[in-house]
Amino acid sequence: MPQSHNPDQYAPKITAPGADASLGQWLSYLEAIHPVEIELGLDRVMVVLQRLFPAKPKARIITVAGTNGKGSTVAALEALLQEAGRRTAAYTSPHLQVYNERVRLLGEQISDAQMIYGFERVQAARAEVSLSYFEFGTLAAFVAMSEADVDDWILEVGLGGRLDAVNVLDADFVILTSIDIDHASFLGNDRESIGFEKAGVLRRGIPAVYADFDPPRSVLQQALSQEVDLALLGRDYQLVQCSSQPAMVNLELGDEEFRLPDFALPVKSLAAAVVASRTLAPNLGVQQIERAVAGVSVPGRFEQVATSPLVILDVGHNPHAACWLASRLRLLQHPETRIHAVYGALADKDVQGVAKAMDSVVHSWYLAGLVNEAPRGFSAEALNAQFEQCGIESAGHWQSVPEALAEARDQARANDIVIVFGSFFTVAAARNLLYPNAAVTNPGA
Repeated sequence: MPQSHNPDQYAPKITAPGADASLGQWLSYLEAIHPVEIELGLDRVMVVLQRLFPAKPKARIITVAGTNGKGSTVAALEALLQEAGRRTAAYTSPHLQVYNERVRLLGEQISDAQMIYGFERVQAARAEVSLSYFEFGTLAAFVAMSEADVDDWILEVGLGGRLDAVNVLDADFVILTSIDIDHASFLGNDRESIGFEKAGVLRRGIPAVYADFDPPRSVLQQALSQEVDLALLGRDYQLVQCSSQPAMVNLELGDEEFRLPDFALPVKSLAAAVVASRTLAPNLGVQQIERAVAGVSVPGRFEQVATSPLVILDVGHNPHAACWLASRLRLLQHPETRIHAVYGALADKDVQGVAKAMDSVVHSWYLAGLVNEAPRGFSAEALNAQFEQCGIESAGHWQSVPEALAEARDQARANDIVIVFGSFFTVAAARNLLYPNAAVTNPGA
């Protein structure tokens, strides 16, 4: 676990943005006032939260934690609750191109003015308390969501659960998507330790869903000790492959059955959102649920952005996510199709595990350095060395994602596939090239 820091030691000599400051100026200020990028712990955040919210916000709070599939779960649940006529706000992280992506109010991306108002309120409330970039932004999102006067807050945990800033608010419902190895230096290097951290978002007596098979014992033990009604995949609900439609899965829940798409988003995430909706929006009909889920898409999650060759973007950055991504690519692959992978990663990720999970479907690897995009980014040379260590040959390595992507598209034939993946930074760089009118502003992990 990271060492705790005394806020007084920072004593930042930085002037807060003025009344006419832009969102970009506020974000630069947030980056400058707290030199530790990731600092888990709730004490400082709780002090400021209580100043902002003497009482718990009146909205119903749904917290989504887990290793992979959180963004898809949030998007699906948001669509389902809106289908039920409920007013929603959603908070996710990190973003791809603009910070406003992190907050959605009534289904729409937050405006600069609304976000700045949240920052101003947090700045006034924090006084002497030092907050990290993520903590400051999380509290500002809470302010903006409160001002929007919605029925439901859907909150995605940033890292872990127990000590994540999102966890300062007690959830009324929890979804745990999956537990696998990621952020090991902060959460532990085995599923039991990571499960303990992520299950820290559970609250006594509140209902919850676990969206994957084989939950760690640490999750089950916490649910039992806190008398949580935890719905489990394989016990309380089932997913059965539809024999007539390979890209569809049947969700069996009690006497009900729902047909869900199993292609661009993890079907386990969609199913967990549906299971949650039977408690959170019980009046929804089967057809309403299927229609809402069928319309869900998430930028950067198996996102098809170009054709001839087909270009797909995916933020998967650990072996668990890479296995899912490989399974999706196999659905698109024909005997004559070659898959060209543009891959860039952060230095704390299991590069060799990802490479091995994807190598069975990838014909050519184009390795991209992320040093210019992220402080923790692997250089092209270091990434290539990782591939050499596990015996996987690449087509070459480039200093940036745009350079690697350009080479991959040049080498690919019209019926080939180019997959760009490995980090939010990797996808952000590709999206910024393809959609240059949206500027990238520190996408995050």
